[in-house]
Amino acid sequence: MCLQCSLIALLLVAVANGAPVMAGYLLKRRFACPVDAGVHAADGRPLFGRSKTWRGLLAALGCSAVFASALNVSAALGMVFAAWAMAGDLLASFCKRRLGKTESSQARGFDTVPESLLPAWLLSDELSLGAWDVAAVVVAFFLMEEFLSPLLYKWHIRRRPY
Repeated sequence: MCLQCSLIALLLVAVANGAPVMAGYLLKRRFACPVDAGVHAADGRPLFGRSKTWRGLLAALGCSAVFASALNVSAALGMVFAAWAMAGDLLASFCKRRLGKTESSQARGFDTVPESLLPAWLLSDELSLGAWDVAAVVVAFFLMEEFLSPLLYKWHIRRRPY
């Protein structure tokens, strides 16, 4: 196991997933264009929902690039990491909509696993992560979300406590 490698991956996944939340907090509804443009799937439900925005995606990519550079990781790798994290987030949202879950509803674990597993696993070689490192990143991000989300809600940064 590489503790430093796992910590870098955990910080990158936290930044990639935290940047859209902070962008929403700072900008409110400004520039909040939904990624799915309001399109609905054949089941009549939105593809992703209004909370998945281009603003959030761009915030994740930009902040992750800057943060990666600060960690002595290439900005390009930070952006690719964020892109995979956001792909995992969109996949989870897509699946939740198909299961009839409403936008921003909680699906414990399902909300955090795809967005941490995809980038850690797909970029494991670039970040020198072994299988145990990837598992540690996923578990640590899950626990971090479980404990930080209620605090962010209490501080009026998140709209829901999860």
